[in-house]
Amino acid sequence: MGGSHPTLDAFLQDPPPELAKGPVALIFAEDEVEIDSTLRHHLECGFRCVVALMPEAFGLAADVAERVCRVDLDACAPGAVIDAVNQVAGAVPGAWVYYCYNSEYLFYPFCESRTVGEMLAFHAEERREAMLTYIVDLYAGDLERHPGAVSLEEACLDRSGYYALARIDPETGTPRERQLNFFGGLRWRFEEHIPKARRRIDRVALFQAQPGVRLLPDHTFSAPEYNTFACPWHHNLTAAICSFRTAKALKRNPGSTFDIPTFRWHNSTPFEWHSRQLLDLGLMEPGQWF
Repeated sequence: MGGSHPTLDAFLQDPPPELAKGPVALIFAEDEVEIDSTLRHHLECGFRCVVALMPEAFGLAADVAERVCRVDLDACAPGAVIDAVNQVAGAVPGAWVYYCYNSEYLFYPFCESRTVGEMLAFHAEERREAMLTYIVDLYAGDLERHPGAVSLEEACLDRSGYYALARIDPETGTPRERQLNFFGGLRWRFEEHIPKARRRIDRVALFQAQPGVRLLPDHTFSAPEYNTFACPWHHNLTAAICSFRTAKALKRNPGSTFDIPTFRWHNSTPFEWHSRQLLDLGLMEPGQWF
C-alpha cells in the first residue's frame, strides 16, 4: 500500500480501495516512541488499511512505510484526533474503523489465530455496531533501566484494581442503560496526577461508521447504543488496548515524575503479550465467540 500524504484531506481525496472496505486502523503518533512496533502489531491483526497519522518529522522504518498510508498530522493539537476520526468515518460509511495512539496495542479474544476482520464479522452478526475496549496500562518494571517507562521486553500490568461505576445521565440523574464508566490501572493508582475527566479506561475504539454518528471529545459517541458494553440479551465481545501512554505521560510530566520512583506494586505482573492472560484476568470478554 504505502504512500505519504501532506494532509488528511489529500488522503481522502485519493484513498486506497482498502479504505472503504475496512476494517481501517487509524494510528495517531503523539511522539516517536514505538511507532514502528505499534504499526506492525496492527498490520498483523489483519486490518485491511492501516493509516499512520503523525508529524512530518517523525521517522518510519522502511518495512512499515511500504505497508501503511502515512498522513501528516499533529496528533497533539487540540481536537485533532477526534476531528480526524470523524472525518475518516464520514468518508467510509459502513466500514469498521479503529483508532489508537502509538505505543498502544490491540488485543481481542483469540487474536493469535483469528483476524480482526473475523472478529468484527461475528460482532456484526450479533447486530452490534461498536465494541467497547478497555485501556490496560503497561509500564516498564524497572524505571532505572527504562526511565521513559516503556519496555516491550519487560512490560508489566496490574492484575487487579479495576472497577466500574454507573454512568449517570446529566439530564435525568439516572443511570444510563448498559453504560458504565470503568477505572483502574495507573490512572486509578496515581489519580492525584490525572485530571478527573481523563481517569476512565473505557474507549469505544472499534465502531462501524454510520452517517450522523460522531465521536465526541470524551471518547464516547453521539449514538447512545454505541456506548453500551453489551446488547440487552447477552454478553458481547470486548477487547483490550494495552497501552504505555499513561506511564509515558506520568514520567514525562514534571509534576508527577519525581513522585513515582517505580510503577511496580504487589499486584504487578509481567505482561505475556497474549490474549489468554487478558481473558483470564477478566480484562476482555469473549461473549458467545468460541
